[in-house]
Amino acid sequence: MKDHLRHAFMALRIHSGWIIWNLFLAFIPLALSVWLFRSPTRSRSLLWWVGFLVFIGFLPNAPYLLTDIIHLIKAIRNDYSVWIITLVILPPHLIAIVAGFEAYVISLINLGYYLHRQGASRFIVWAELMTHALCAIGVYLGRFKRFNTWDFVTQPDDLARSVIDDLTSKRPVLVITITFIVLTVLYWFMKQITLALLLRLRHKRGGISEHNPDNTDTSTTH
Repeated sequence: MKDHLRHAFMALRIHSGWIIWNLFLAFIPLALSVWLFRSPTRSRSLLWWVGFLVFIGFLPNAPYLLTDIIHLIKAIRNDYSVWIITLVILPPHLIAIVAGFEAYVISLINLGYYLHRQGASRFIVWAELMTHALCAIGVYLGRFKRFNTWDFVTQPDDLARSVIDDLTSKRPVLVITITFIVLTVLYWFMKQITLALLLRLRHKRGGISEHNPDNTDTSTTH
């Protein structure tokens, strides 16, 4: 029994070291989206725009966790027993990947709510698609070029040069395009599920009337 527990602990320690840090980065834009888009009195001051730029800069870290499935694949390929893979390796990896992408979904729902409140509901879809495109580029730069969010400040020249080179090369454009499609499709499905759960939760709390569901904060459905 002790040997099994020791192997399980070692497997978790070896293959899960990335989870806490990557989730921390993924939840930064989520926290910023609440501050930027959910406050009823928040004005678009200079501080707001700085926060918005930081939000855009960190946002690719949330869908980036989808690519962390490579860590799960590497772990499964190691010589672990079935029970260690099933009970120790799979759960934290899958939870981290889903949680990171859900942070992305809620961040964009908050953005959509802000646009809806500003009377710009017609721009929600376009804002989402533009965000998916920017994040697809960001995920590519992070996974394949190993750039970090703070490289926008510390290495702006190298980052800009890499973006220009990649967007004029066939292979990077193909990878970015596939990433954009994956983000768009997964986001649409997860958004419907998230909004449905939020709406149900609000119904249970008695926060809205079934005859007037547009009173909900999640009225960005389109």
